[in-house]
Amino acid sequence: MALALAALVAPGAWADSGNVERRVHRPGRHATVTPRATSGPTGLTPDQVKQAYAFPTAADAGSGQTVAIVAPFDDPNIEADLNAFSRKFGLPACTTANRCFKRVDQKGGKNYPSPDKLWALEISLDVEWAHAIAPGARILLVEAKSDRLADVIAAEDYATAHAGYVSNSLGLDEFAGESDLDNHFLRPGVSIFAASGDDGAAAGPGYPATSPGVIAVGGTTLVDIGKPSFAEQGWRGSGGGCSLYEPAPAAQSAFAGYAAVNCAGKRATPDVSLVADPHSGVSIYDSYKTADNWTVVGGTSAATPMWAARAAVSGLVIGAAVLYGPASPITFRDVTVGNNGQPALTGFDLVTGLGSWTGATP
Repeated sequence: MALALAALVAPGAWADSGNVERRVHRPGRHATVTPRATSGPTGLTPDQVKQAYAFPTAADAGSGQTVAIVAPFDDPNIEADLNAFSRKFGLPACTTANRCFKRVDQKGGKNYPSPDKLWALEISLDVEWAHAIAPGARILLVEAKSDRLADVIAAEDYATAHAGYVSNSLGLDEFAGESDLDNHFLRPGVSIFAASGDDGAAAGPGYPATSPGVIAVGGTTLVDIGKPSFAEQGWRGSGGGCSLYEPAPAAQSAFAGYAAVNCAGKRATPDVSLVADPHSGVSIYDSYKTADNWTVVGGTSAATPMWAARAAVSGLVIGAAVLYGPASPITFRDVTVGNNGQPALTGFDLVTGLGSWTGATP
């Protein structure tokens, strides 16, 4: 695809130190080009992604589960955009009327925050691809009042109280004292996912991806889907590394490959991965302040809601003990080619974690 494609671009680097109020950003904040909008879809389709990973294709996949999307600001067009996306790709309708879709503010009400064009693009990506992978699941969009960390935490608390699977395509630089907030990203019976970032290993890990209760999601590149030459490799933009402050979950530190990452007892991210390279990016439909509504996007922003949705389809509660356990029920494709500043290695690496979820796991 054209070199103009890029991971989602954040509205600028935030000052995350000193006395400045902490704000989250979207993955890809250091990207210098923007996604390309077109009059029709040109990126990967739901059918192509499901084929690449042998994901379940039933229209009711994820039935009985709820996937929550946490994002700052409002996308006033999201329900209409979700259903334009669904019609195009033959997915079931997901509306407020049929109780598949619900949009709330950070307290669960209808006092929606102010709209934001860039975050609306993110919301379209997250909601549409969660529905694409788990078309039978309910989608709960929880919109934080702003990108202030305090507002995002409030939205997270509501999401984890009302959904079994929660996706966070957001983050900020690690900071001293972050562990005091970890309880907001850990709730028994709830699987919480966070993007590991799109700036490669050199940028280091971000929060909340480093929080021990979160599954940090990295990114890969897909090549030649449906062809004998099909391959998956680590994406150079996939973020991660050793946390500065957070200890490794017990199951991770006991994992056979943990010593290879040299994190000295600290949390290593990401844990898992999925397609994220914008050059093998996915199609989304976004009509808020856009002339051409179809866009090709990538980044761990895309991988995170897809992982949350795939977990919902399985019905499993996904945590470190499941991922790193000796009898993990998840079938992984081990990604051993690629480099994000750290080389992909067998079994565990800072590029792609354990690998991509593949196969017909329930």
